[in-house]
Amino acid sequence: MKIAAIIPVKTFSLAKTRLDLTLQQKEELCKIMLEEIIHTLSISPQINKIVIVTKEEKAIQIGEKYNTVIIPDNDEKSVNNAVALADKYLLENQFDASIVFPQDIPFIKTQDIDFMLNYKTPPNFAIVVPSRRFDGTNALVRMPTDLMITHYDEDSYKIHMSTAKEHTRNVALVFVKRIMWDVDNIEDLNFLLEQNEKPEIAKKIRSILVVK
Repeated sequence: MKIAAIIPVKTFSLAKTRLDLTLQQKEELCKIMLEEIIHTLSISPQINKIVIVTKEEKAIQIGEKYNTVIIPDNDEKSVNNAVALADKYLLENQFDASIVFPQDIPFIKTQDIDFMLNYKTPPNFAIVVPSRRFDGTNALVRMPTDLMITHYDEDSYKIHMSTAKEHTRNVALVFVKRIMWDVDNIEDLNFLLEQNEKPEIAKKIRSILVVK
């Protein structure tokens, strides 16, 4: 099975508006989180290709280090539009399945991907991993890649579940804690840093939060 990971990446300076951080701190945080996610995906035996949809130059530089496919998102209309751009590439290049991840789940590990994909049931299926607050979708697996369009920023995990059920009986809601830990506000960030996961990454994040 040929699986691609899709990561829509918003311009770092415009991302994470609910974090009370300086522009430089936000950009550094985004950079650390994205590079860690891409690194993890790059060593996962389940992922055949990583596709980044972005116009952020720093994200493109990170992606090039890991031989990712870079799809320009010059308009940056929405996450859904970014995923649609990636979907077109995946269809043209005959990928069997895709997984959409956000750019802010740095504690994800390869075993989390393995666990999630244990619920796959070809030839058509969807897997949804919600966010910690159950107000978003932190992983969306679709087979085929055009099984359904995405509905991010709309209480998305519930809509993804109901939409997927319109297209296949094989729909799984899966809880994977490290995938569920995203960073939307300072409470999320503090929660993340309290977890005993990836101490080197936590150390990097703490270093940029120190007021200089």
